[in-house]
Amino acid sequence: MLRSLSRHSVVWLIGAFVVVPLLYAVLSGFKSTDQLTDNPLGLPSPWKLSNYSGVLSSGSFWRQVANSTGVAVATTLLTVSVSAMAAFVFARYAFRGRELFYTLFTIGLMFPFAVAVLPLFVLLRTFDLLDNPIGLILPQAGFGLPMTIIILRSFFRTIPAELEEAAILDGCSRFGFFWRILLPMARPALGTVSVLAIVASWNNFFLPLLVLTNPKWQTIPVGVQQFQGQYNTDYARVLAYIVLAMVPALAFYSVAERQLIGGLTAGATKG
Repeated sequence: MLRSLSRHSVVWLIGAFVVVPLLYAVLSGFKSTDQLTDNPLGLPSPWKLSNYSGVLSSGSFWRQVANSTGVAVATTLLTVSVSAMAAFVFARYAFRGRELFYTLFTIGLMFPFAVAVLPLFVLLRTFDLLDNPIGLILPQAGFGLPMTIIILRSFFRTIPAELEEAAILDGCSRFGFFWRILLPMARPALGTVSVLAIVASWNNFFLPLLVLTNPKWQTIPVGVQQFQGQYNTDYARVLAYIVLAMVPALAFYSVAERQLIGGLTAGATKG
C-alpha cells in the first residue's frame, strides 16, 4: 500500500512539472504584459483574446505550420521507407559483415549533430540545397535512420522464419513477402517510428535555423525564435505564440500515444 502510494505521488509530481508550466503559459497568453508583470500568478482580468487571435490571423504563422507539416511528413516517409528495407535485410538475411554494418548504424545514435554542422553546411551549399526544404528533409531523415532501423529490426526478427518459408513455397518472392506480409504485420512498429520521426522533425530547431534563412520556408520552431525577437518586450503575446505553436504537436501526440506505446512494447512481448 505504501509502495503504491509513493509510486502515485511520483507520477503526480512529474505530471505537475509538465502541466503547471503549460497551464501558466496558456493563461499568460490571455493577459496583457502589464497584467503579467503586476500579477504573474493570478487569473487574467480582463481576459485578453487579441494575443491569440492576432497570431491565428497571421499568414506567417500558418505558413510556418504548413512548412513544418510538409517537412515532417516528407522526412517520415523517407526515413521509414529506407529504414524498413534496411531493417529487413539486417533481420532476415545472413551475410558476411552484417553485424558490422548494423553496428555502424547503431553508432549513429552516439553521433552528436553539432559535430556535423560545418561539413553538412558545406555539403548542402555545394549541392545548392540551402533555403530548400530538400536540404532539411534529407539530413533529418539521415539522422533518424539509426533509431528507426533498431526498432524495426527488433520487430522483424520476431516474425517466424517458417512464415517466410511458407510464403516462398507458395511462389512469393522475398520482396513480395516484405511488401505483402511483413509490412502489414509490422504496422504497430511502423506507426511507432512514424510518430517518433514526425515529432522529432516538428521540434527540430537547429537544422532549420542553419538551412532555411528565407522566411518563405521557415518552420514553427524558427518562427517562434523570430517572433520572440520581434516582440521581445511583449511577453504575453510571445507566450500566446509559443502555446499555439505547441498545439499541433500536442494534439498529434495525444492521438498517437497509444500507437507509440503499443509499438514499442510489441517487439518485447512477441516470441
